[in-house]
Amino acid sequence: MKRRTFLKGAGVGVVAAGAVQAPAVIARPRRFRFEMVTSWPAALDTLYGTAQYFARRIEEMTDGDLQIRTYPAGAQVGPLEVYDAVSNGAFECCHTAPYYFIGKSPAHGFYTAIPFGMTLEEQNAWMLAGDGQALWDELNAKDDLVAFPGGNTGPQTGGWFNREINKPSDLRGLRMRFPGHGGRVMAKAGVSIQLLPGGEVFTAMERGALDAAEWVGPYDDRILGMHRVARYYYLPSWAEPSAMLGFYFNKDAYDRLPGDIRHQIRACALESNAWMAAQYAARNPEALAELIAGGTQIRYFPDDVLAAFERGAKEVHEEDLRDRDYARIHENWSAFMARSRDWNRNTTYRFQRHLFGEV
Repeated sequence: MKRRTFLKGAGVGVVAAGAVQAPAVIARPRRFRFEMVTSWPAALDTLYGTAQYFARRIEEMTDGDLQIRTYPAGAQVGPLEVYDAVSNGAFECCHTAPYYFIGKSPAHGFYTAIPFGMTLEEQNAWMLAGDGQALWDELNAKDDLVAFPGGNTGPQTGGWFNREINKPSDLRGLRMRFPGHGGRVMAKAGVSIQLLPGGEVFTAMERGALDAAEWVGPYDDRILGMHRVARYYYLPSWAEPSAMLGFYFNKDAYDRLPGDIRHQIRACALESNAWMAAQYAARNPEALAELIAGGTQIRYFPDDVLAAFERGAKEVHEEDLRDRDYARIHENWSAFMARSRDWNRNTTYRFQRHLFGEV
């Protein structure tokens, strides 16, 4: 009782003093400790490394006011359970690929990759200068989440196969690891799809449980050892011409942060987004050269196989239009991409055709 009386009296004194000096300021705690679960094995130093990079940069930018401890896949929760773990408040944040969660709504695919969809430049432009982020905010709010772009692999590859794919019928009966909408397209081509996290792909191929697998690209695939369990490496990636990842935050935990720290989170996420893209752009060419030197056989999907994938992608799209969120986001996404490609057709595409002797 005495303490309450003292505080009440002290408060009156502060207000009175503020009338002639400065307004009272109620101090807020400035130290926050978050835990970030991820979908990546620690060995993948660009995927998991981006989560670590973000954690280091946010601590530096806030002078230690926000510290984030990162966990590799499986250390706390399974790699495909991180979204729900953050949504229900078990952890404050996660780093993952949004298209792992198309089972909740196919609209999540727009925030990683859509078959025959956006390049890295187009995706970043839609997120930062178009309506991509605002539409993502609306989608994530349904699960009490706030998310920001958290890295982009750039163009991926078509996957590892132990059988040459010379025509569409060669796909039938294959058992393949392939996530997202691309996996659904493969299923329509007769492939049996399994969604496995990165840490399990090599073992499944080695044991013969899979005939083929798609992961990311030369740098990460070499770390996983895919060249030791598959003969043929197919290009290009029709399913993931780029692949954006995301930093997700539990909305209640995020809203409790001071405004300046929330702004710094967004800034660090965008910095991390650029950092990952730069790492892959620098590392993939060297890794591909080393794979080829070591005996990996590069193959390219024939035109009729790519045409079959396009037909399958159209079927998947028509099915997903029944989802209200997918239909609404797709309208905006496709219009933005059409404008971007019209510009690209007259600029970058023509320049590259000249560089590669195709004019």
